[in-house]
Amino acid sequence: MASGITLAVTDGASRVAEECPSIQAAVDAVPPSGATIFLGPGEYREKIFIDKPGLRLVGAGRDRTLIRWDDAAGKPFAGGGLTGTFRSYTLYAGGEDFSASDLTIANDAGRGPGIGQAIAAYVDARRARFSRCNFLGRQDTLFLGPLPPSPRIPGSFVGPGEFRPRIQGRHLFEDCLVEGDVDFIFGSGAALFLRCELRSLALPPGEAGYITAASTPEGSDHGFYFLDCELTGDAAQGTVFLGRPWRPFAQTVFLRCRLGAHIAPAGWSDWSDASDRAGVRYAEGSNEGAGASPGSRAPWARVLDEAETEALARSLACQFGAEAQG
Repeated sequence: MASGITLAVTDGASRVAEECPSIQAAVDAVPPSGATIFLGPGEYREKIFIDKPGLRLVGAGRDRTLIRWDDAAGKPFAGGGLTGTFRSYTLYAGGEDFSASDLTIANDAGRGPGIGQAIAAYVDARRARFSRCNFLGRQDTLFLGPLPPSPRIPGSFVGPGEFRPRIQGRHLFEDCLVEGDVDFIFGSGAALFLRCELRSLALPPGEAGYITAASTPEGSDHGFYFLDCELTGDAAQGTVFLGRPWRPFAQTVFLRCRLGAHIAPAGWSDWSDASDRAGVRYAEGSNEGAGASPGSRAPWARVLDEAETEALARSLACQFGAEAQG
């Protein structure tokens, strides 16, 4: 059982509200001026929707504060039909300037018949920052909005972002863990993952894993960046790809990362559509480890030299506001 939720509101002077019975109750009580919700240790089993600016969630530690739910795309939805991918989230974070630290967000639906995609965190804020957080799931663990302009399968975008303006958010993940098996970091947002662990979970024999599935908007300068990260997991050797394009202008870059033996020698997949190769921007620079194989990478992905890598690393830290954290 969770030990308590305290809502601190700042409105010119600081005051502390009474303890709230749930995270969602605390969110609903927040005025449109920003607040911090402190979560004590324990498990909070609830589905949370946040669409207010300046909200902070602060846990007692990623191994002590756990937010958990188990919706999944293939499960029946209360209003009829199936839940679908984008209603399966455990936590939805919209608004502007959302932040969370020292907690875990999990979707424990698992995988198998009647499950499918199951999002732990759906981040559709203008700006978001996560520090020392875990994101746990299987397929589609972490979605970074917005959605692409239109779905390829009619009705597949049903959910909180379906009719929102397609404004690309910019997000920073510091010292976080993201785990999953297929496309477990996906979407159209711009994000820097700094000193994070990406853990690829084992799949049945013959199935491939994918860490990212970016849908970077056409013309955007930024997609997914991974800097000084560790790629780990119990997936079989050579079975996990760094990324595949959910849309044809996907951008994903890994810099100064340590790659385990589970990473496939080719590194990147074109999702069985060779026409996407011309538009994607996939790159690596100064990676190391058993899975770092620049000589065997897909020829349509770039390998940056050391000077290019260091220049880009410095630029990203500045652009995503990571310098203040050292």
